[in-house]
Amino acid sequence: MNVAAATRAALDAVRANRLRSALTTLGVVIGVLAVILLVAVGQGARQEVTATIEDLGSNLLLVFPGQADFGQAPTRSRFTLHDAEAVARALGDPERVAAHVVSGEVIRAGNASTFVSVLGVTETFPRVVTRRLSRGAFFTASDLATGRRVVVIGAAAADELFAGGDPLGKTVTVAGLRFRVTGVLEPVGGSFGPDRDAQILVPVTAAQRAFGTDRIDAIFVRSASTAAIEDDAARVRHALTRRFSEDEFSVITQRELIGVVGRVLELLTLVLAAIAGISLLVGGVGVSNIMLVSVSERTREIGLRKALGARTRDITLQFLIEAVVLTGTGGIAGILLGVGLARLADRYSPLPAVVTGWSVALAVGVSVAVGIVFGVWPARRAGRLDPVAALRHE
Repeated sequence: MNVAAATRAALDAVRANRLRSALTTLGVVIGVLAVILLVAVGQGARQEVTATIEDLGSNLLLVFPGQADFGQAPTRSRFTLHDAEAVARALGDPERVAAHVVSGEVIRAGNASTFVSVLGVTETFPRVVTRRLSRGAFFTASDLATGRRVVVIGAAAADELFAGGDPLGKTVTVAGLRFRVTGVLEPVGGSFGPDRDAQILVPVTAAQRAFGTDRIDAIFVRSASTAAIEDDAARVRHALTRRFSEDEFSVITQRELIGVVGRVLELLTLVLAAIAGISLLVGGVGVSNIMLVSVSERTREIGLRKALGARTRDITLQFLIEAVVLTGTGGIAGILLGVGLARLADRYSPLPAVVTGWSVALAVGVSVAVGIVFGVWPARRAGRLDPVAALRHE
């Protein structure tokens, strides 16, 4: 029996038990659907985070306390405003240097409240990291020096607190302290990671007093050009090595940051795919069990075919193809459902989802491989049946 004839026989067997075949493939459908959907979410998150970082500009340096490399042990070092000032002196241009401290807080305005990221920043922050105002004004160096309690709020935070009204001149309560709104940031969008439209910016000195700390979480440096970024990075490292050891801080470029974040999200995507793959294994076990039942039910048929001249490999091939047909059909159905749900999630939910060609190819390959792996034992068992004993089987 050639492959074409074995395939026809396998398809006839599957059609003869439509309901059982459909139920058997359900586990594979769910497994492939989960793989496609979770990998799509992981890929979408990676693309969106990459786009967000790229929006900062290719000539931006980010300076963090501790090691930014994924997998490195954390350190106890921390930055203060004095470190940011040292970096500014090393570069000779304080307008190209900004710093911030971040804390998640519930803020209130009247009876309305919302959870936001509170960024205590220097007055240079919007120019260094490119944040624009839709209305109002940003705070000044004088506000920073005096620790004045003023705030620039994100578009989403403004909508939550003031229901579309004009927030300028109004007050909001942050960490138990009242701040006056002087500006509203332009909306920037984004559906993965921190919602930048739900951020509020306050003078870093006021934030440090409110949070009871003198730390800053990061220093940002805007180079004059992409060509100058390595020279600026060397100056920053030189300035900070006078205050810290080299393993107590990290100076990274936009490209390096994308690489670090990309590795983390890639690992997350692989973990999600592995978790989803467990359901594929369960589906494969189900296929194997049903194929063993099928062999038992068709023992006399197998005995008759062998008595009429069918070879062991002919029987084995037919049952193996039958298992592959079941898992392959389930794989195709899972791919169609996964792609459809991923597109719906991308359009109607806050989760970005991007279906890639390699994830579809992987799903097809894995579903066929599951059929082969879990179909081998039942197929070999069918092929090795003794024709005399099989014909006597009741």
